[in-house]
Amino acid sequence: MKETRLVKMLVAGAACAAALGLALAQETTTSTTTNAATGTTTTSSTTTSTGTITAYTPDSDYISFRTTTDPAPVKYYYSKDTTILDPEGNTVTWSAIRPDLPATVYYVREGDRMIVRKIVLSKPTVIEKKETTTTTTKP
Repeated sequence: MKETRLVKMLVAGAACAAALGLALAQETTTSTTTNAATGTTTTSSTTTSTGTITAYTPDSDYISFRTTTDPAPVKYYYSKDTTILDPEGNTVTWSAIRPDLPATVYYVREGDRMIVRKIVLSKPTVIEKKETTTTTTKP
């Protein structure tokens, strides 16, 4: 009886953690603009995802991106209007994009495609390996 209750609590906790992770990984911002001359209103939603660039080929029209909550990479399409920023906020060229680079992607949905408006590169985590050699001599 106690084991069943413990299992239910663990499952509920895991479900809450997964939902929280998904909620924190994506953020959507909606903006509405009205043209004063024509009176038309335009609404656009930009979604933000944080993760890692898994593949980029200069001749293609997309990057593969793995979010922090989803293990499978997803295609994000870019255009000539896509802006790439370094961690300090400076505009950089597409040559700065490489696989395994952490980034934040700002995109809009157009049908079944995710169109990237801006990519903000993050500083990659550095793993430092330190090698030591010990020599012992007998007198």
